[in-house]
Amino acid sequence: MQNARILTLGLAALFMAGCATTQLEEPKPAPVTEKPAPAPAPAPAPGPVTRAEPAPQPIDPLNDPKSPLAKREVFFDFDKFDIKPEFTGLVEAHGRYLAQRKDRRVVIEGNADERGSREYNLALGQKRADAVRSRLQILGATAAQIETISYGEERPRCKEGNESCWSQNRRADIVYK
Repeated sequence: MQNARILTLGLAALFMAGCATTQLEEPKPAPVTEKPAPAPAPAPAPGPVTRAEPAPQPIDPLNDPKSPLAKREVFFDFDKFDIKPEFTGLVEAHGRYLAQRKDRRVVIEGNADERGSREYNLALGQKRADAVRSRLQILGATAAQIETISYGEERPRCKEGNESCWSQNRRADIVYK
């Protein structure tokens, strides 16, 4: 029996040795054939070039020369402080603007021509500034938005001694801060 066992073990060893030397063939990959790349599609014909214009920024009416707010001078007759009819639209436009824009502030600078004493011209310039302020407040501007000051004859626009020049100095300037 011992021989039979040895024989069985020997056969098993041979069988195992035979399996170890047998090489398994791996499947070969399919041959790669290069296909030509498809031709690129033709580029589309250029159309008309249109450039996007940036959206127009709204112009502040204070800086728009077409707006009545671009004008900021109210002229007066000699020795008067009532707003002339030709300037009521201008003052009303500023009053409406200030009523809508409570964050804006103005200084109304009253001026006079050189005729009259210094004290008289300072008082007249103040009355002109106050007249414009009152009209602005009637239209909705608040007292906190408006400051007035008089320069009297101290800030002339024109220095010649004639009516044409004096009429340029009788004014109230609306100055935005």
